[in-house]
Amino acid sequence: MKRAYKVVDAFSSRPFLGNPVAVILDAEGLDTAAMQAIAGWTNLSETTFLLPPSTPEADYRLRIFTPRSELPFAGHPTLGSAHAMLEAGRVTPRNGKLVQECRIGLVNLTVDSEGPERRITLDLPAATVTPLAAADVAEMEAILGRPVDAGAVPSIVNVGAVWAVAQMADAETVLDLRPDFARSVKFEQRLGITGITVFGAHGGGEAAIEVRSFAPSCGVEEDPVCGSGNGSVAVFRRDRGLLPAGGADYLAAQGRRVGRDGRIAVKVDATGKVSIGGACVTCVDGFLAG
Repeated sequence: MKRAYKVVDAFSSRPFLGNPVAVILDAEGLDTAAMQAIAGWTNLSETTFLLPPSTPEADYRLRIFTPRSELPFAGHPTLGSAHAMLEAGRVTPRNGKLVQECRIGLVNLTVDSEGPERRITLDLPAATVTPLAAADVAEMEAILGRPVDAGAVPSIVNVGAVWAVAQMADAETVLDLRPDFARSVKFEQRLGITGITVFGAHGGGEAAIEVRSFAPSCGVEEDPVCGSGNGSVAVFRRDRGLLPAGGADYLAAQGRRVGRDGRIAVKVDATGKVSIGGACVTCVDGFLAG
């Protein structure tokens, strides 16, 4: 059978500059093995499969796969899939809100405006933060080939996707990194994490920080523009006292090193809740055979 299929660039209003997610809008009848095979075939950082919800509180259910495994949650696939559903007329926001069901639970989304001006924002799932042991920090520095900022102890941040997060000296240091991916695979598998996300401050300009996310154990050496990675960075910055106590709004940049140039709107409110948002644009609209 033919299944409606889109490729959506998240965190960009211009095609080919955000992070692409393959979205299968008609996933009923596909088992886990078939979904994983399709995700391996698209070979994008994530492929999603839209299904009817199993709870009346949700508008739809989403399963999210990397080329090698299923994730309980991920940021850019959440935004891109919501965009695809809205564009296809499969869902209608209720008072500007959508509720996505995925393995981590229910995720709330806010939809602002329509068409090319549409912006979608997700509320990040509750996070757990665990400081990295000194030996693991040393191994991370060996993988990255650069020292991390010793003033903010690197941590594992679990938001469904699980990132080892570290602050670097500045944005240029982040952009210059050339990680040892083979070594990172072993590090990720030993710690049971999705990958490594790092950030550094810009000295001025549109974006406050530059972010890069590496997940070679998932089959993704570098995720172009990572929602869960940016959410984890926001949690890390909040917990390390790197943001004002009353909350903050800022713009993050990611993707320049892989030919992308995404922008992620990040909000941390006074209670510590993190929201991640941005634009999305459809680059492929058609059908998947089989």
